[in-house]
Amino acid sequence: MSILTTPPLAQILDALFRQDAAASAKVKDLSWSKEEVDRLKRSKTEYRAFYGSLKEFPLAVSRETGLLLYMLACGCRARSIVEFGTSFGVSTLFLAAALRDNGGGHLISSEFEPTKVAQARENLKAAGLLELVDVRAGDALQTLSVDLPETIDLMLLDGSKALYPDILALTESRLRPGALVIADDADCSPEYIRQVRTSGGYLSVPLTPDVELSMRLG
Repeated sequence: MSILTTPPLAQILDALFRQDAAASAKVKDLSWSKEEVDRLKRSKTEYRAFYGSLKEFPLAVSRETGLLLYMLACGCRARSIVEFGTSFGVSTLFLAAALRDNGGGHLISSEFEPTKVAQARENLKAAGLLELVDVRAGDALQTLSVDLPETIDLMLLDGSKALYPDILALTESRLRPGALVIADDADCSPEYIRQVRTSGGYLSVPLTPDVELSMRLG
């Protein structure tokens, strides 16, 4: 039996998805146009201000994407995971649950907004999963440039979309052959899409219009 379906994790995830649904309705009331949001998502200079303005919003993966993350991590027997973009820790909970069900491991996650780091740690603690996770506070260009595991089995990209190519470059040498890279909202990073589909270092397919799944080649 997966810990996803048992207390306390199941109830914590249900509460977080309700919170995300309520917050998503408020996001629609903000004054940005869709074109402006798309531009800010792709910017390498304005991402901190943009995501900082959304610090009270969970910006969570969907339940379906969360389940996908859990299944992929379990399926590849991941023991070492890196995550770019923690937010309130919804995706982190799914990934940490996979580690627990895999028999243990370590997840490094990075989030630059301090209030979100604190909230994510509280959610992980309540779920009994904090011991598996190192939530690093700060810009991922710094926090994921040091003290990484020798090999990475799976990586999730779900932070500032414009930085996906840079984060991949930071971690690429640690990705073992067969390692999986999941990029949420990948359609907002055309440079990243080109990198994983044409560099020759990956096999890569779009699972949905906005989720790209890539496998590191040996």
